[in-house]
Parts: sequence; structure tokens; C-alpha cells
Amino acid sequence: MSRAPFVAHRLAPAILACALSLAVGLAQGQGFKFSEQVDEDKAEREAREDRMAVQLSTPCRAELRNKKIMVVIGEEKAGSYLVWQETQNHGPHYEAINRRLRALGLKTYTPEEIRRQVAQAEREAIMRNDPDAALSAQKRLGASFVLSGTIRSHASGNLMMAVNQVSVTMGFSLTGSDGRPVASAEARSASYAGADVSRMVLTLVNEQADEVVASLYADYCRNAGLGAPKSAPPKKK
Repeated sequence: MSRAPFVAHRLAPAILACALSLAVGLAQGQGFKFSEQVDEDKAEREAREDRMAVQLSTPCRAELRNKKIMVVIGEEKAGSYLVWQETQNHGPHYEAINRRLRALGLKTYTPEEIRRQVAQAEREAIMRNDPDAALSAQKRLGASFVLSGTIRSHASGNLMMAVNQVSVTMGFSLTGSDGRPVASAEARSASYAGADVSRMVLTLVNEQADEVVASLYADYCRNAGLGAPKSAPPKKK
């Protein structure tokens, strides 16, 4: 179930020309061929698409599609958590994951349903991986599973090109009503950005959301409802 995080790097279109002009001098000095990089990027993109196709073709039992999932996603900053159901500005970030889950036929609660029945302090506790808070919220909602996700973003200036560098790290964990882990996924992505750093954060989240959700979906369909793995029988002496 555990896997290496997905990593992606990109350049904002407005800054691409500047980056290329700097890269050309370095590339020429080192004998680098841009055609080789294009081929590598194409191969990486095709491998990503093939991997996602396999994950999304995982057979999923009808009973699992009728189970409801509580989705709690937020951002960690300086040791505290901002639950994105609470803020209108982060609605698109939350929906980047929630919308894709629904598109695959999985049932999730709306942010309004969660806010009405689960207190803010309890939602923040879920973000801190508090199993008691997750089980309490599940019982109150009648949810079969809880998907908690943390998205961390970092921005810093690039003095060489006078632009911002933005990185986004996402981590998700799906647990059952018994607290047992069912699925997990991680992703990292980075880019150059202009003045609108928050817009680039959303772009990076959307770029990685397809692969994150495909991984969660495959593990969910394979592992959910199967119970804890049985221990091996003792060896006969």
C-alpha cells in the first residue's frame, strides 16, 4: 500500500522563456541536448498515464461504491492546521480531490454536511491524525471511511531570475470505521511562479490530483472491507 511519492516539476509559461535563456548557455557548455530532455519528459508522461490507467481499472465491488467517505483536507502551517472546508478561498483545492472521487462513482459528504455534524475542533484533530476524533466523527455522520489529507506549500524567491519558486507536498490517508488504514498516497510538485503564488499552488494541486486519486481508488477497491490481514499459523514442531 505504501509507495514512493509522485514528483513533478514545471515552469510557468510566463517564465519559460527566461528559464530557457539561462539554461541554453549551461546546456551548450555541457553538451546537453534538449531533444533528450523532451524524450525523457514524454516517456515519463506516458508511464504516468499507463500507471493511472491500470489503477483506475481496478475492479471495485458495488457495495464499496455505496459506502460514504468523509473527506477532510487542510493545510499545515507552523504546526497548526487550517481545515479547507472552513474557508471559501480554499474551496477549489478541496474540490480538486473531492470532485475526482465522485467522478469515479464514490460517495462523499459535502462540506456543509460535515460542518453541520462535526465540530471544528474535531475536524482539526482528524487533521492531526487523532484516531479517536476520526472514529467519533465517523459514528456521528454514519461514514464508513475517513479520508484525511494535508497539503503543505512553500514559496521562496529565486534571485537569479527574480521570480518565486513554489513547491507543494500532499499526503493522504484513508481509514475504515475500525481505524484500520486502507489506502495512502503522497505527491510532490514544484514550479516557478509570478506574483500570484496562491494560483500556482492550486495549479500544482490540480496537476497531481489525478494521480493521487487514482492511487487511493486502487487501494480502496483492493483493500476496503477485507478486514485485518490474518496472522500466519504457527509452524508445527
